[in-house]
Amino acid sequence: MKFVKAILSILVTAFLIWALETKFGDVPAVGVFLNPSTGFWQNAESKNILPAEKLKLTGLQDEVIIRYDENRIPHVFAKNDHDLYYAQGYVTARDRLWQMDIQTRSAAGRLAEVVGPKALDIDRYHRRMGMVYGAENGLKGIMANPQTKTMVTAYTEGVNSYIHGLAPKDYPLEFKLLNYAPEEWKPINCIFLLKLMSETLAGGSDQFAMTNNLRLFGPKAVNDLFPDYPFHEDPIIPAGTKWDFKPLPIPRPSASYLAQMTENIKPREKVAGIGSNNWVIAGNKSATGYPILANDPHLDLTFPAIWYQIQLSSPTVNVNGVSLPGAPCVIIGYNQKISWGVTNVDADVLDWYQVKFKDKTKNEYWYKNQWNPVRKRIEVINILGEQPETDTVLYTHHGPVVYETATKKPKDGLDNIPVGDALRWIAHDESNEFLCFYNLNRGKNYVDYREAITHFTAPAQNFIFASNDNDIAITPNGKFPLKFKEQGKYIMDGSDPANDWHGWIPAEQNPTVKNPPRGFVSSANQSSTDPAYPYYINWRYEQYYRGKRINDRLSAMQKATVDSMRLMQSDNYSILAQDVLPTMLKYIDPTKLSDDQAKAFEIIKQWDKHYAANSLGASIFSNWWRNFYNLVWNDEFEVKGTYLKFPSYDRTEKLLLTEPGSKWFDNVHTPVHESCADIINRAFYNTIDALVRKHGKPGDKWQWGVVKETFINHMANLPGFGTGLFPAGGTGGVINALRNNNGPSWRMVVQMGPTVKGYGVFPGGESGNPGSFYYQDMFNTWKDGKLNELLFLNSANENSGRIKSTLTLGRK
Repeated sequence: MKFVKAILSILVTAFLIWALETKFGDVPAVGVFLNPSTGFWQNAESKNILPAEKLKLTGLQDEVIIRYDENRIPHVFAKNDHDLYYAQGYVTARDRLWQMDIQTRSAAGRLAEVVGPKALDIDRYHRRMGMVYGAENGLKGIMANPQTKTMVTAYTEGVNSYIHGLAPKDYPLEFKLLNYAPEEWKPINCIFLLKLMSETLAGGSDQFAMTNNLRLFGPKAVNDLFPDYPFHEDPIIPAGTKWDFKPLPIPRPSASYLAQMTENIKPREKVAGIGSNNWVIAGNKSATGYPILANDPHLDLTFPAIWYQIQLSSPTVNVNGVSLPGAPCVIIGYNQKISWGVTNVDADVLDWYQVKFKDKTKNEYWYKNQWNPVRKRIEVINILGEQPETDTVLYTHHGPVVYETATKKPKDGLDNIPVGDALRWIAHDESNEFLCFYNLNRGKNYVDYREAITHFTAPAQNFIFASNDNDIAITPNGKFPLKFKEQGKYIMDGSDPANDWHGWIPAEQNPTVKNPPRGFVSSANQSSTDPAYPYYINWRYEQYYRGKRINDRLSAMQKATVDSMRLMQSDNYSILAQDVLPTMLKYIDPTKLSDDQAKAFEIIKQWDKHYAANSLGASIFSNWWRNFYNLVWNDEFEVKGTYLKFPSYDRTEKLLLTEPGSKWFDNVHTPVHESCADIINRAFYNTIDALVRKHGKPGDKWQWGVVKETFINHMANLPGFGTGLFPAGGTGGVINALRNNNGPSWRMVVQMGPTVKGYGVFPGGESGNPGSFYYQDMFNTWKDGKLNELLFLNSANENSGRIKSTLTLGRK
């Protein structure tokens, strides 16, 4: 019996050892993960860091001194530019290596290598969208310039120096969880980050949906519901600005475009809201007599944060701000002469073209009245635990045919990608965006700013600018294709060369304004110009609400301070509610309301139109407007099996305010004829009933901060590594455009003057290590709408009580 028990004990022990050493699905090998010598315990970091550290690294040309402040922000001082960017790569990898790795894997279509076949669809999508093809072309542009070649090469050397010094026990936690090792960094990885940003900010398209709209409703209805200029607008370049250049001849619309817009087309079978703000006031509006610049780009919020804060100093530059982990330079920031920031333009730089193949082999396609060879690009996708997959992507002169057949396209998601069409996308072109930031980092005046941004191709950005010369400016900037009006609003005939891009808008003719009489410039992703601008950039932008509120406040502002700008970044006032709420309230008959509805009606009547975290009125209005919008359009634009674009909030406003008798208020699926009043009342009843069901009777549980549900997750959605839900104000249509897990990813205010001072914060912390105090030490500052004063050191030897440690890098 004892022998049997001994055998059982041995077997159980052997099984436990095997189980602890084995990975089951997404669960890491628990024994490996818990190993006290090599597991996650090794990732714990104390708040109390060494006051001094010295390292010898291969590849440095001279000594580099890196001084860390109380938020663990590195201030890098090098004696030459090679060492500066080497050190930037090294310290960024030290803090954010897994983030750098996973983001570049995502862009390159290589996630399946580490997470298995569940990532195959997204890997295929990125390969088929031409992300690798575009990065290869981008690398050519960067390596052709000696300055950016040195910069990217040195940055890569610095990243690899850190990787080569890692033992498995030192791997960032996520590598241990996913059971893979970091690989050598390559220069092209820096470019993948730019392509990932292009995908986020300029990779969407409404053309498939708009083409379906045209087929279903016809040109008259589509032109009415989807106008080329909105009902309400307050453009970035002030309306009435005169253009002091002779424009290039505008291309003539193609015959196929004219035909589809005039013929009767028989019926047959993009996410809004990349929002950011920036503005700068002139010295005559500032308490100090010098400009103040503010910027808060709105993106998906994650831990670790999308930005990495850093100061970079060498004999040629001294600049402070934020970088992208995995890319050199400061992207948004300031030096002691100028400051700059960016928001998204939303230019139309992605078009779809119908392709006519000669036969089932798809070896040739029709263009310019002849058959042309299809180029085939072989993509090999490695898959964890399985054999590699080989995918063949077809390319025409326009670009990749993303999904040549319906069987190639995933069943779920990617509704806006048409089947059988070729993609022309600016992100595929050779470019050198890093030269833009290299020059901006060293800029001294307006002329330097204007020259620097000519090197920026995509994603097009509204570059805002301020200088100590008391100049302010803004330029919606990028490499814009020369197009006929509405070219790219719908899918185009790829066989007709008249539908090709016809060259480029000259960089010097991009819309811009310098020192306008009103004393400020601003942008919030709204229309770049009024209709007088001679070139076509796009037909739709983000709606005017944030831009209008910003311009209203700046127009009235005098003797402004940094704190004025900080408070304005957290402004929650709704221009949408200002526009529509009085009319909506008029349609409600209080005598027909239930007790809960009547209480809610009194609350919404008294609401101050601010999306504050403790506001009940914000919860009622937000849901009421959304329900009203859906009741107006769902009956005709929610068509099973057909991807359609809904009309905008702006067009819905116009319908409500000026067309109460419109046919669009009638629900075509009911026997009765609904009026505007019917829809508004039904939307109100539905709203209050839903709030009562979910949150109880009107009271504290209706507060906007509770109803909205705001959170920040870990990039890999690892449980426990994010914030969980937290109460917060804001919404998509107000300056503080915080909604769910999307919002201000970096808030910055810069006071120009004899000593330029910067203030800023991002949600989270500088470290990407969940075991570090510096993983989210700045979160509460960001959540409370406060800013940190950004430490700007003029030399490595400058004394500051905020410096907590010094890292000295020397040659090995």
